[in-house]
Amino acid sequence: MFARITESAVRNISRSYRGRPQTSLCRRATTLVTIPPSPHDAELVYLFDQPQNGRQSRPLSVSGIFQHPELTTPAAFIALAESTIARAQLLTERILRANQSRSELFKVVKNLDRLSDLLCGVIDLAELLRNAHPDPQWVQGANHSYEKLCEYMNVLNTHVGLYKASRRLLTHILRTVLHDPEVVQSLSQEALQTALIFWRDFEKSAIKLPPKQRERFVSLSSEILTLGHEFVTQASAPRPPAVIEPSELDGLKDEGMGARLRRQAWSTQKSLLVHPGSHQAYMIMTSAPNDSPRQKLYMAAHASSQRQIECLERLLHARAELARLVGWDSFASMTLNDKMAKNPENVRQFLDTFLDRTAIHARSALHTLRLRKQSHLNNQTLPIIQAWDRSFYCPPEPPEPPVPLPPLSLGRVFMGLSRLFKHLYGISLWPAEVASGEVWHSDVHKLEVVDEDYGVIGWIYADLFARNGKSCGAAHYTVRCSRRTDDDDERGDLTIKGTEEYLAPSRSFEAIKRHKLRGMRGEYQLPLVVLLCEFTRPTIARGPTYLEWHEVQTLFHEMGHAMHSMIGRTEYHNVAGTRCATDFVELPSILMEYFLNSPKVLSLFEADGSSILSQTGNHHEDPCTFIDTHGTILLSVLDQMYHSPAALEPGFDSTATLANLYSTRGLIPHAPGTSFQTQFGHLYGYGATYYSYLFDRTIASHVWRNVFSNEPLNRELGEKYKAEILRCGGGKDPWQMLGALLDAPRLQVGDEEAMREVGRWRVEEGPVSERH
Repeated sequence: MFARITESAVRNISRSYRGRPQTSLCRRATTLVTIPPSPHDAELVYLFDQPQNGRQSRPLSVSGIFQHPELTTPAAFIALAESTIARAQLLTERILRANQSRSELFKVVKNLDRLSDLLCGVIDLAELLRNAHPDPQWVQGANHSYEKLCEYMNVLNTHVGLYKASRRLLTHILRTVLHDPEVVQSLSQEALQTALIFWRDFEKSAIKLPPKQRERFVSLSSEILTLGHEFVTQASAPRPPAVIEPSELDGLKDEGMGARLRRQAWSTQKSLLVHPGSHQAYMIMTSAPNDSPRQKLYMAAHASSQRQIECLERLLHARAELARLVGWDSFASMTLNDKMAKNPENVRQFLDTFLDRTAIHARSALHTLRLRKQSHLNNQTLPIIQAWDRSFYCPPEPPEPPVPLPPLSLGRVFMGLSRLFKHLYGISLWPAEVASGEVWHSDVHKLEVVDEDYGVIGWIYADLFARNGKSCGAAHYTVRCSRRTDDDDERGDLTIKGTEEYLAPSRSFEAIKRHKLRGMRGEYQLPLVVLLCEFTRPTIARGPTYLEWHEVQTLFHEMGHAMHSMIGRTEYHNVAGTRCATDFVELPSILMEYFLNSPKVLSLFEADGSSILSQTGNHHEDPCTFIDTHGTILLSVLDQMYHSPAALEPGFDSTATLANLYSTRGLIPHAPGTSFQTQFGHLYGYGATYYSYLFDRTIASHVWRNVFSNEPLNRELGEKYKAEILRCGGGKDPWQMLGALLDAPRLQVGDEEAMREVGRWRVEEGPVSERH
């Protein structure tokens, strides 16, 4: 029933606008009046660019996390978790009794959604706190609450009574859809979509199986969790060092670390132990003219123990067996059933088409590398590019903006984001006061997301600076989803005499989330998201935090997720904002990165952007981009192969499968003795859906090129995108959303031809790294 919650926790995805006359687009773009910065934009710059020393002494005991009065101590958070489980049990019992009343039957979808939101509200908060809170006691309390609630979720996922109630409900809905027009009009698309989500989750949970097979399902589920944790841990574990001889370092191009390393080698006349992934290893891979040390380091970096290979293959086998147990031929078939792709064959159609299109450019790029290697070796014939040659003959280059820019402070980037949202959606970011105890660290800043028509529509808490104990990388946490609350019918919930005090923490936690929106009927739970990044903290001595270009891209990406959460305000929690198909959820975030290709958007980083608009293009094409994209497509193909029926075949060999794929479809030969698959950590969190990022990048590129590229600040286009994509969340078929945005009815079918069509689309230069 709530399998998507567990999945989310694991992986902490015809006529178009180009038919318009280009002269019209250009004329409208040149006459567009840019909205000047507001006083709130100036406040954003001050908020993020000035040290906030004054807040560090505030005690964390006056209020509670996110202004929940009861959340002042770790013990209070544990009490909230226990209170939430008690209320969930009572709500579950109400759902099970729905067949006793026709009126209750029509409330089952709402009550299932309430039950999901009740549990997610605490689980998602626990997930945030255990990754961001600096106090070990809070982390321990969050871990305890998280585990307790997930354990209860596992009980719900295999609850036979809930399955039967859901089946009765959907049977009734399908019958009334055909025969009762009044009921048809009473059921919204969101309600039906939410009901189908619960139905599909039940179908994946072995609820129909006999007891012995259901017991096997539970056992396999537990085994997959255990193996998955081991696999992810081992994927990032250090690999053994490579032994590098002093003579192999002759001619190192690096004059800094390379020179020091050569002196060390020659002075000691001893072999050097260089660890894969270290700064020394990176320097050797990009600077060593001799291919011997590069080959050694590549082999060491991609080596695996037998235990690591067995762990992955046991995981793949367990997944395949579990899928077969519930009636699917493979784990990929089971996983893709509710995604845009729908089935493995459609994914294959997309990947094959995309691979063929990309291979043309990738082979041309590879030829460039072969010419460089030929010149370096002074060969008569073109040599083969090996896996360890890529970084030497085509060193990775940091991304650059499309035009030269002044240094970009964090505050100015946020000002640019707010101004962009104002132009596109009529939405702005306003700095907000933080009450004592409302946040977990003094670095955290609170922003109100303000719509010009509706007022405050949600909040973003920005925890952007690196510190010890904080989880690594950039992330977007949806701590609270949108949903309508005035029709909850809490008075119909079951009660047990004498439990009022025990249930109070959960009720108080729920009550504070409810708000009225200006000009809208009803009462809503408004979204709350948290952004985590690892930027350098501003100081009085150093001044503001200035971002590298890849950091600006990262911030735009994560804010794309955040705005999806803010604008995707639905009546049901399960289809709000980013709660949509895995292979659709990255579209808004990747599209945000494409906006950085426009000098008109970049001009919003300054109060008067004329200096940026006058800059000459800063275009530089990296030939290795196509080689890297080709490699990412191959990894997506490998992911599909690993989650196909082949995983159950006797003698299945993950290394042989990898080697055969790269030998038959790769550009660079597989290196015998290597087994990269044990470091492919996405095989767990994105099992059978690794294609999603490529898929959404292709769609985002097409949307950018055909909708926004000529008029990136056009309000009419922004409103259409908001209405057709962002506002729907997961409450509408993604193919219907995409077809409506692009005025392409053929796409709305969402069949294998639609997948092939997306595979034929050209990917514009822009985002190339993986941000999830």
